[in-house]
Amino acid sequence: MKAIILAAGKGTRVRPLTYTMPKPMIPIINKPVMEILVEHLARHGVGEIMVNTSYLAPAIENYFRDGARFGVQMAYSFEGRWENGRLIDEPVGSAGAIKKIQEHSGFFDDTFFVLCGDAIIDLNLTELLEVHRRKGALVTIALADVPRSEVSSYGVVVTDDDGRILEFQEKPSVEEARSTTVNTGIYVFEPEVIECIPSGVEYDIGGELFPALTATGAALYGAKMPFQWLDIGKITDYYRVIQMALRGEIRGFAMPGTEVTEGVWMGLNVRADLDRCRITPPVYIGGSATLEPGCTLIGPSFIGPGCVIESGAHIERSVVFDYTRIGSAAHLHEMLVCGGYSVDASGTVIDLARADIDWVIADARMPKRPLSEEQRQFLAMLEQWSGRIPAQP
Repeated sequence: MKAIILAAGKGTRVRPLTYTMPKPMIPIINKPVMEILVEHLARHGVGEIMVNTSYLAPAIENYFRDGARFGVQMAYSFEGRWENGRLIDEPVGSAGAIKKIQEHSGFFDDTFFVLCGDAIIDLNLTELLEVHRRKGALVTIALADVPRSEVSSYGVVVTDDDGRILEFQEKPSVEEARSTTVNTGIYVFEPEVIECIPSGVEYDIGGELFPALTATGAALYGAKMPFQWLDIGKITDYYRVIQMALRGEIRGFAMPGTEVTEGVWMGLNVRADLDRCRITPPVYIGGSATLEPGCTLIGPSFIGPGCVIESGAHIERSVVFDYTRIGSAAHLHEMLVCGGYSVDASGTVIDLARADIDWVIADARMPKRPLSEEQRQFLAMLEQWSGRIPAQP
């Protein structure tokens, strides 16, 4: 069985994470989301996987290579060009990616899966394939229901009683949506579909190909099956998924590292005296991290590899990416910290340097900067102020 994973997008709604990594490489407790997807495909007998790449393509290609360590064969279709010493992204759209691969080699010679590289699923793909064949479908789409308030983030689908798709609405307003059933980005295609994709132009599956096929009366079917679908469409979605992983709510996901005490996992080479830190599980602490005595970690929280959490720092229900120093004056509450940026629970992004707080939250690999007189006075004021407040039970 063959599949294509769509992985060429820039992931603009997941910034700042995607400033330095392509969206499929965003880690779920140290494992890229696309790796979870590849493993799932392998479990359902998919042995040959194509991946279209464009934005930060080497990060994906160098990590997965030929797929051998995941028990599959993988290859890549790069969408772009090399110019003046750097790669220029030129994505051709989700449907255009399939056309490009087919014109190159005729790879898709039988029924195949199409999946987006930015979601965690436990869908029974074998059962989805059986539904597809039983219906005699040209395309079968895995469908899910969402709250009406969220329909504008998805492609809405209208079906008849037999599951045949009658209409598509691409991200309609709440008022205009004709159903709350949405396209999950998980498809089964027959190769004949590719003949309907124009050559040499950017072309999208949900916004262009599917409406065009529906207009011709093609056999497009939707399949509603119970499964966990965690779509990382926005930065707030990512925060929610990490919280779920830490709480053990992602089916089939195994926490890495060693559980050193109930609900507290650690990677290798962590320096920490747990008796002198306040830790409320669930918490994951990555390899080679340092927890100074007197720091506080309240879960669900993730501390990435190589981080330094200073004495006095307070981290609560937060996600801290690799090699971050959290200073003694920091109090993180439902925050995500990554590469010089922080994001709060509402999705508001703060540039730490511009906000002049990069002396509180900084790169742990950089020498620790001496504090200015103004910063020392500020810390003294905080200590004096906190000393007047009774400790919380």
